Amino acid sequence: MPADHIAQLLIEADASAISVPVRCTGAWTVRGIAALERQLAQMDWPAASDLVFDGSAISALDTAGAWLLHRTLHALQQRGKNVQVNGLRPEFDTLLQLVASRSAHAEPVLPARVGLLENIGRRAWRNLWSLSDMLAFVGESATVLLRSLMQPSRIRWRAILYNLQTAGFEAMPIIGLLTFLMGVVIAYQGADQLQRFGANIFIVELVGLSMVRELAPLLTAIIIAGRSGSAYAAQIGTMKITEEIDALRTIGVGSQELLVLPKLLALVIALPLLTVFADVTGIFGGMIMASSKLDVSFNTFINRLDEAVSLSSFLVGIVKAPVFAAIIALVGCFQGFQVSGSADSVGRQTTVSVVQSIFLVILADALFSIVFNWFEL
Repeated sequence: MPADHIAQLLIEADASAISVPVRCTGAWTVRGIAALERQLAQMDWPAASDLVFDGSAISALDTAGAWLLHRTLHALQQRGKNVQVNGLRPEFDTLLQLVASRSAHAEPVLPARVGLLENIGRRAWRNLWSLSDMLAFVGESATVLLRSLMQPSRIRWRAILYNLQTAGFEAMPIIGLLTFLMGVVIAYQGADQLQRFGANIFIVELVGLSMVRELAPLLTAIIIAGRSGSAYAAQIGTMKITEEIDALRTIGVGSQELLVLPKLLALVIALPLLTVFADVTGIFGGMIMASSKLDVSFNTFINRLDEAVSLSSFLVGIVKAPVFAAIIALVGCFQGFQVSGSADSVGRQTTVSVVQSIFLVILADALFSIVFNWFEL
């Protein structure tokens, strides 16, 4: 590199003078910044309180050089020196001012401490806005559903069948296993109590009613919320991060019709069928335990089941399933649309979707119990 292009700092006056000029020469660019930094580290600055930097001999200045010059000026100012820069070309001076305005040397502004009541209020306000957005999303989904039902040609049947397979058929093994084990557990726990009173046959009522009315629809909904609801949130969230949803809107494809409606319809169809499957597997588990623990044969159990579980009790569990399905699908899709920023937001909103879905499902189940109790069902 030519000598006149080597970046240097030259102190051109007596160190004891009141005002000391410092001459900057050469190209202050990223190419020579390493050598310049070493020179600055070894620089013996004069004791004078006033330093005047002359930048007229700077032949080139890029962002790296401007940042180094600004850092040097700031360090000298922190040591109590009065620093001035003269002679810079207009474009160099503009770049230095820009770097100075974006510098991180400013004192950080510490956030004010938030009190307990203020924190509670802020959380409540955020949750209120989130609830408002959720209700708007539900209303928009209902509008799209009604429009699609009035024009069935708009419904994407292939997407519905695909979601039926993934959310319904492929969930049967895990639902069947868990509800079977739940039936075994209920029968096992109730067997000891019933044997004390010689009421072995009432194991049918215990297993049948608890599975059909409450446990089968509730367990099925919780499993689907953790399995399919989280998948909905993650899928839509990933599409939003990769700007696929924006691309769909650009070409005139509604994200509600393509992403939300097929999932909603598929889950509303699949969850009642899965609930019936859970009823069968749960009662079958209870039958096995009743046969081995209480000597209640399969034939006796089935004959008693016809009397113990009425059609209204069976329908109570089935009626809950579509409502649970709508909650899971809408919450999962809504949280997917709330993803923003980075991939970390996908995991966060997926977790929120599962927690909210399970909470709302249990809340809806409690409300169903109150309503059915009013109507004596």
